[in-house]
Amino acid sequence: MNAVAHPDPRPDLHRPGVGAVLVSTWRVGTPERQRAAVEAIRRTWEDRDWPDPGLLSYSVLAGTDGETLLHYSQWTGQRVYDDFVRTHRDDRNAAIDAAVPGIERVELRRYGPIHRSTVQAGAGTGEPAGIVVIVEADFDGAGHREEWVDAVFAALDEDAATRPAAGGISGRFHLSVDGGRVLNYAEWESERAHEEWMADGAPPSGAWARVHHHPALVGGRVRRYAPALSLSAGA
Repeated sequence: MNAVAHPDPRPDLHRPGVGAVLVSTWRVGTPERQRAAVEAIRRTWEDRDWPDPGLLSYSVLAGTDGETLLHYSQWTGQRVYDDFVRTHRDDRNAAIDAAVPGIERVELRRYGPIHRSTVQAGAGTGEPAGIVVIVEADFDGAGHREEWVDAVFAALDEDAATRPAAGGISGRFHLSVDGGRVLNYAEWESERAHEEWMADGAPPSGAWARVHHHPALVGGRVRRYAPALSLSAGA
């Protein structure tokens, strides 16, 4: 099977059979190097056979910071990814590094399939996601993560009546395999829509206070990305 780059660079978040999601971050330094790295990834993967039918998709997003790339890949299970690392990853990374030297591979996290998902109020406009907001929340133990996600949903439900997220499309929450992190893959129509929602001067609700000040929450970050490339197995 060949690797095929799709015209729509977004991953299919409704894809059946996903048992594991791998998310990694690369730092490349400049917008020009972002574009060069995405092209090197596309060329490297299209020049090789698709490594395993258990890899369902591999997508790359370019950070709006102009410096980073986020990799979001869907697998049937964690073991398939481990087999890929042993047999295929080094060759591909070497080819990409030859084209764009000096890539810093910052972090890789393993996640389970989608834990909870939501479609934001006002998302029925039919606009595609122009931006993806990646929210990462770190915890001091695995037992609190589901409780925190439930608190986020309670806050979103409250917002639907008082502060609807104009331009928000959807959110999909993953729990890391190591027990320490929640990742929200949130689709928005545009970077401006997310910036305006974040800058809303409305006083924080009690529901959001419970999210931001959860006793087990030890850190977090919010980063924005534009979909750049999505690959899957061809015929």
